[in-house]
This record gives sequence, C-alpha cells and structure tokens, in this order.
Amino acid sequence: MAGKWRLTITRDFSASHQLRNYGGKCENMHGHNFGVEVAVEGDKLDDKVHYLMDFKELKRHTDSVLDRLDHKHLNEVECFTEANPSSENIARFIYRELKGMLPENVRLVEVSVSEKASSKATYWEE
Repeated sequence: MAGKWRLTITRDFSASHQLRNYGGKCENMHGHNFGVEVAVEGDKLDDKVHYLMDFKELKRHTDSVLDRLDHKHLNEVECFTEANPSSENIARFIYRELKGMLPENVRLVEVSVSEKASSKATYWEE
C-alpha cells in the first residue's frame, strides 16, 4: 500500500464583517481574529530535500491570499459584495484562490476558518 503525507499550517487574519439577512447581532458590523487552517497532501517527496513542499512556501502562498482580507471590512472586498462573508464563504474563497498556487505534486485537501476556537467551518472539493 502506498503512503501519503499531509501538511497542515495555521495562519490568522483580522477583519470585520456583517452577516446580511442574519436577523441578529451578527448583522451589525463586528470583528474577529479569524483562524485559518490549510491542509495539503501528496504521495511524492522532493528528490533533494525529501519533503512534500516547504512549509515556508505554503505559508507564503496562504499569506498572499489572506493579505487580501486582513484588516479589511469583508463586505467591501470584491468577492463578498454580494456573497455573505460567512466563515463558510471565506473558507471557500481561500481554498479556490490557493488551489492554483501549489506545486503539481501537492493537492489542496481543505481549508478551515474559525471565528473563535470553539467553532470552525471547513471547505473542500471532491
């Protein structure tokens, strides 16, 4: 049986948002220190260093996506002017932006976004 490796990194960003049509306090502008978890996997290690990919490179790619959200009012960011900036939609946005940045031998598994430690939304594609 062939094995695989999975790498997971955590990052964070700060932003405000309002959940349209929520019908409660979260419809008002409020902020979070969002936590982001990215998992990638693959079955072939680099020939020279013997790693799937450099953690530093994965963090750099993820940070380049998060820079578009960090310290912004998410409802005013182009991708959320119509779609609600919920944790679910934020996770999907990060996933889709990050997917094309990875080396050929690395598959993006999932992206999770949390507004606080006790709750997170995870997005993946099959």
